[in-house]
Amino acid sequence: MNKAAEIFSPGEFLAAELEAREWSQIEFSEIIGRPTTLVSGIITGKKQITPDTAIQLGDALGTGPEVWMNLESQYQLFKVRDKAVNTISRKAKLYEKFPVREMIKRGWVEAADNIDILEQQFKKFFNISDLEGSPAFSHSAKKTNAHDAITPKQLAWLYRAKMLASSQVTKKYDATALSNSIPKLSALLAAPEETRHVSKILTECGVKYVIVEPFPGSKIDGACFWLDNGQPVIALSLRLDRIDIFWFVLRHEIEHVLQGHGKEVGYILDSDSEEQSLDAIAEEENIANLAGDDFCVPKKELENFYARVFPLFSEHKVKLFAQRLGIHIGIVVGQLQKRLGRHDYLRGKGYQVKIRNHATIGALTDGWGFVENN
Repeated sequence: MNKAAEIFSPGEFLAAELEAREWSQIEFSEIIGRPTTLVSGIITGKKQITPDTAIQLGDALGTGPEVWMNLESQYQLFKVRDKAVNTISRKAKLYEKFPVREMIKRGWVEAADNIDILEQQFKKFFNISDLEGSPAFSHSAKKTNAHDAITPKQLAWLYRAKMLASSQVTKKYDATALSNSIPKLSALLAAPEETRHVSKILTECGVKYVIVEPFPGSKIDGACFWLDNGQPVIALSLRLDRIDIFWFVLRHEIEHVLQGHGKEVGYILDSDSEEQSLDAIAEEENIANLAGDDFCVPKKELENFYARVFPLFSEHKVKLFAQRLGIHIGIVVGQLQKRLGRHDYLRGKGYQVKIRNHATIGALTDGWGFVENN
């Protein structure tokens, strides 16, 4: 391919030919019997060279029509290819950095053929001015490498949770009120329907509470993060839609808030609750885990029960134990699975019931086909 044709338009070649012959555009238009506006248009790149024009140019300049048709076709190909490569390259970078397809599917950004419009939407969503930079989830974060271990799907989920929480109106955060609310929450452990009261209890303490459906494969269970005004947010994903997981994760996040965890980086993201290795758990997570476990079934009660019935953990005994504590049996089963190191224990009995339809009532929710305050 003629390298010059990739850079220069045929009009520039024509202008050079006319200059070499000391012909004006008017004179050349008279030679080929075409309007001056055509010659001017070809030179400025506003008009393309047609086969008829190529024949006339070739005859007048002694080059043959093929030269001008080749210059035109190669230049047009270059323009299209240059634009396509630029668009494809920018889209590829966008897809590498963010879960574009999933965010469009969820309605967080709108699909757009124009790459400029698409990029602008992502800048707005992540509150960044340059796509080359990394989103800063919290302006108060002290660690510059805060997002090193977070995946694009998890980061997008966090930003959506933050967006929802920022629109929520609550009282000023009161740590004492939150601590005092734990017995109120504990009184809700008997039935899955009671999860609908969680939002009201937390917002009365000045804690913003949102539920955001996770992206497939993101393994998010919940998060605690802090808005720039210092107000805490608890976000749940309900990835594992079970009564025991719901209450454990909720109390886990509440402990993070009470302890002020995550203020240095702006958030604490909790994922894959069932697969955590004890060796891999950070001190903050260990503290929150202990609080979550003790909330679901008081440790003293669980250990006493374990000591009394080991190794014969019959279904009937577990039911009686749950009834005595006034706790849903699914929550007790979940804690026993942890204690025994057997996630299959009573798993197929249907005790670990789903709670999503109840938990999203009254909570600011995004996902499962709706974005609303039920």
